[in-house]
Amino acid sequence: MLRRAFCILLILLVCSCEDEEQPLPSLYPTLMEVPVGFPPIDFPEGNEFSQERWELGKKLFYDPVMSVDSSVSCASCHHPSLSFSDNVALSLGVDDLLGTRNASPLANVAYHPYFTREGGVPSLEMQVLVPIQEHNEFAFNIVLLADKLSEDSVYVQMALDAYDRTPDPFVITRALANFERSLLSGNSRYDQHINSLAEAVLTASELRGMDLFFSERTQCSSCHGGFNFTNYAFENNGLYEEYKDIGRFRFSNEVGDSSLFKVPSLRNVSLTAPYMHDGSMADLETVVAHYVSGGKDYSNKSELIRPLDLTLDEQTDLRRFLESLTDDEFVDNPIFR
Repeated sequence: MLRRAFCILLILLVCSCEDEEQPLPSLYPTLMEVPVGFPPIDFPEGNEFSQERWELGKKLFYDPVMSVDSSVSCASCHHPSLSFSDNVALSLGVDDLLGTRNASPLANVAYHPYFTREGGVPSLEMQVLVPIQEHNEFAFNIVLLADKLSEDSVYVQMALDAYDRTPDPFVITRALANFERSLLSGNSRYDQHINSLAEAVLTASELRGMDLFFSERTQCSSCHGGFNFTNYAFENNGLYEEYKDIGRFRFSNEVGDSSLFKVPSLRNVSLTAPYMHDGSMADLETVVAHYVSGGKDYSNKSELIRPLDLTLDEQTDLRRFLESLTDDEFVDNPIFR
């Protein structure tokens, strides 16, 4: 009897250990899992996704070696918990120099048709060059950066594994773009609501705000529509009567483009304060109040920007809806850290 009891106990212990070793289901989306309702990602020829390329890009993204004095990395201004944006109006670069524009969030940049606030860069691969060479950001030269990385045996091996070549400018730009295309965010409570997931519940205030957002009365979705809550157009929203930043004119040299800026995505917008191209608005309450006021007079202001007759309660509802666009799984996902 004692022997039998011992055998039963041994079996229970073995089963218990096996149960403990079973991995728990992940609470987070897996790498490159396209959200429900999103189109497939278009990877450029020669920079198709691979785990090796992604890992190299991630290492570069978090490494201050990207800057001339190894003091600043991409992640210094693009924090995962903030939807890969920053919480200051203008981020600091090398030598604590102030940047010239508010750091844009990187969620879903895989779907953007062009980059920078004036849209002057046509691909993620090329966009990487902007902060590297900007005096107020990394103040470096990509050729010199490549030389520096080529002296690091870890980077050399990772580059060979990813692209079958040493860490030259081609490898640096492609790897970073490969990583950034994986920053997919589309599982907010709003998404769960529209995809009819049982656990998704929007409050009464959020539902009223959603109705307002998509209504003819506000026309918010005219610019902030689609799965990514942006039409990627260039608009002026009447922030100032006179602008220090000439916006898209810097790229096009067309008078009609003076102080026009790319319409930003509103995904995770409650996490990406301060707002506007210069970070001049501290919170969503100020942003909503600005649009309700109709903005300031400016020659290129969009015709869609006009005074809105919204009560204080309706403005609160609109803010609550914007807060429902936060994707906690994305900003907490450990694979991006």
